[in-house]
Formats: sequence, C-alpha cells, structure tokens
Amino acid sequence: MPRAADAETAFTRSALLVIDVINDLDFDGGEALGPFAEELVGPILTLKRRFREAGLPVIYVNDNFGNWRSDFRATVDAVCGRACRGRAIARALKPEDEDLFVLKPKHSGFHHTVLPLLLHDLGVDRVVLCGIAGNICVAFTAHDALMHNLRVAVPRDAVASESSDANDRVLGELEDVFGVDTRPAAEVAVEPPAPG
Repeated sequence: MPRAADAETAFTRSALLVIDVINDLDFDGGEALGPFAEELVGPILTLKRRFREAGLPVIYVNDNFGNWRSDFRATVDAVCGRACRGRAIARALKPEDEDLFVLKPKHSGFHHTVLPLLLHDLGVDRVVLCGIAGNICVAFTAHDALMHNLRVAVPRDAVASESSDANDRVLGELEDVFGVDTRPAAEVAVEPPAPG
C-alpha cells in the first residue's frame, strides 16, 4: 500500500470533496459534533480558495437527510434559512455558483451517486476530502475512493467527528492502513509537483 508521500506525487488532477457541511446538526450526536465542526470552517475555506486558484473542481457531497423531494440548492436554503445548530457553519461554507454538487442517500459519497462518473469526466485521479463526520461519512467516502483507485488526502484539521478520540482513531487508520495523506490543509498538495 502506498504511503502518504507516494500518494502525493502519483496524481495528475485533484478535486476537493466537501462532505456534509450543509447540515442542521439536529441529530443524536449533533450537539457534540457542533463545536468540532465550527473549527473546520477556516481550513475548509483555505482549501476551497487554493482549489479555485488552481482551477480545480470543488464538489459538495451532501446527505439529502431523507428529503427525496429536494435538490441541493433546496437543502442549502433550508439549512441556511432556519434556526438550527448547523446554520452558522452552513452559511460560512455555503457553495459558490461555480461549485459542483452531488446528493448522497447514505454515508459514502460514492454509494448510488453520480460521483464516480463526475470525477472520471473531470479527469480526477485524486480527491481531497473534508467535512463531517470524519469517522462516518468522510471515512466511508475515503474507503470507497480507494476502491475506485483514486489517491486520497484527508487533511486532519479539515474533518471533525463527535469526539477528538474518534477523529484521531479514524485518521490514524486511514494513514497507517491505507496510506492516506492526513497532513493539515495548508500542507496538502493541490497540484502535482512539477516533473524533474
């Protein structure tokens, strides 16, 4: 299995996957997750800026929360427009017009979604994952990305779980077992290094 350093140099085009940040946090564990999720805003905004400056895709991968009659914009409007735990985070990380999006029915961004086709059409061979919850939806998406032969980075300061211990455990597993790059957002490569 490649180590994180190998994963950084062996890609040609990256995409940023912003996972479940448009979220009301109104669920069991949402209250515990909230403070950790608030800490992600700065690192995720930094990643989004770096990807935009490089002309690389930013893709929101978000749960539909069982609302089968809504689309992504309706989900954004619903969370940003009402009083809920996640409103401030959703407003701060609200997608830009040029951002892409995929609604997911379950934990993984790949499970029964168009994400694999979208990444293929964009020529992406590496994904950088950020968002919530690190030990659930981010982890499932990371595992499935690896199963789709993609390189994966999960910046440790850009994912949150309901506890620091849970977050540290999943990041340790992703790095140690699967060779995922878990360096902080500011250190994760956006573009491949120049040849030579």
